Amino acid sequence: MFTGIIEAVGRVQRVSPKEEAVRIHIDTDQIELNDVALGDSIAVNGVCLTVVAFEETGFSADVSGETLSCTYGLDIPDHPVNLEKALRFSDRLDGHLVSGHVEGVGEVAQFIQTGDRCLLAIQLPAHLLQYIIPKGSITVDGVSLTINQVLGERIEINLIPHTLTHTTFKYFKPGRKVNIETDMIAKYVARLLEQAQGRQS
Repeated sequence: MFTGIIEAVGRVQRVSPKEEAVRIHIDTDQIELNDVALGDSIAVNGVCLTVVAFEETGFSADVSGETLSCTYGLDIPDHPVNLEKALRFSDRLDGHLVSGHVEGVGEVAQFIQTGDRCLLAIQLPAHLLQYIIPKGSITVDGVSLTINQVLGERIEINLIPHTLTHTTFKYFKPGRKVNIETDMIAKYVARLLEQAQGRQS
């Protein structure tokens, strides 16, 4: 489990093919790994991955073909990635509960900076819209964000300077693909309502 509060930005240093998967090495000197053991989880651009090896400049993780099919950026060398270590029960929950199970890939439709303000508009996959509401939570490339407006299949988010400085968002431009995870609570509520309606009918 994660919070969507990014601890560091790394890069995909190299990608090694495996049977029905790839092994990626994440290069980072910005995140403390002394408290991470083999088998622990780290969110990489919002995707929960298991650490399988440590190297001098970072760590390695295996990514299945299924995960690659529904995410973006994990198998692209030199691609910048947001990093967050798994939540501990003693940690503060500053963002929102994030599972690290990406549900689809969105696309940056607008990225407009005006002074200290930045407007991010994202085109979402249609199947995720039922979980989207204004002022609700969403995870974009592992970052916990608050939705400002919902305009059809597009959402608008206001970014603060800190988010731009400390995440990969500083590299965003229209057309960029992003990993999306909707709010966990919204999904459970939608499922309960669906089951209740099914019983009534």
